[in-house]
Amino acid sequence: MTVDTALGHITDGFARLAAFAVERHRIYLRRAAGDPYPWTSDPILREWRFCNVYRELDAVTTWIRTEWRVPHGSDPDLWFAMCVARFVNWPPTLGQLGFPVPWSAQKFIRTMQARRAAGEQSYSGAYMIPALPGRPGMRKEEYLAEYVLNPLWARRAELRPVGIDTLERYHDLLSQEYSFGSFMAGQVVADIKYAPTLCAAKDWWTFAASGPGSRRGLNRVLGYPVNQPWKEAVWRLGNEGVREKINERFRREGFEPIHGQDAQNCLCEYDKMERVRLGEGQPKMRYRRPV
Repeated sequence: MTVDTALGHITDGFARLAAFAVERHRIYLRRAAGDPYPWTSDPILREWRFCNVYRELDAVTTWIRTEWRVPHGSDPDLWFAMCVARFVNWPPTLGQLGFPVPWSAQKFIRTMQARRAAGEQSYSGAYMIPALPGRPGMRKEEYLAEYVLNPLWARRAELRPVGIDTLERYHDLLSQEYSFGSFMAGQVVADIKYAPTLCAAKDWWTFAASGPGSRRGLNRVLGYPVNQPWKEAVWRLGNEGVREKINERFRREGFEPIHGQDAQNCLCEYDKMERVRLGEGQPKMRYRRPV
């Protein structure tokens, strides 16, 4: 069965995905409206933490948007700040660093060292980076500064998304940089797509880059073996089909449409939900109930 054929049917997997997406956003709306806990009768969604359907509503993305992306939207090196933001991905640290343009590796390293000395968390565990190369005993902040961020800053004139007409083109450019890969480049693109340089990209609504969870999620939706590999171009066709079908359901609910990266997030979170439902494992974090 091809992706197109499978997506032409309302499979059990899609029905569960759509129900998950609708109920997860209803939880957000109920909580935002001040409704009392619990905000759902679904035992899995009540017990475990899942990202929002709309990536822009997640806490870290909200912080990045309000503190860095909007105030500095016209900065030609906003893309670099988004790289720093996602490799750190922890708002208390980002707030202490301050907007990192112009770049200072010394400030970055000092800030991380000071937070460690104070026993404070410096990074989130959302995005993994490869095993650290380099000198024995090298700390993560030293690795990021020396191997990842300094080279990006040195090549900033080449890496600014000026004159690039699609998100896919910019994603492919970033993917070639050391320690990025497709998924991390996709996360940066999902942030920078709102800036003036890319907000008119031809594929603004449709582009997304897969990650392990969203590949498993699409397999679950289509009834394929959960770890079946995907060619990226074929996965994107499937992701776009899922996006269209979720948006059909969202229109009936009166919700705003999702874009490609939102659909990718939904597939990743759906994979987490199915692992719980099927007794295959548990997400990393339980939902923090209000006191």
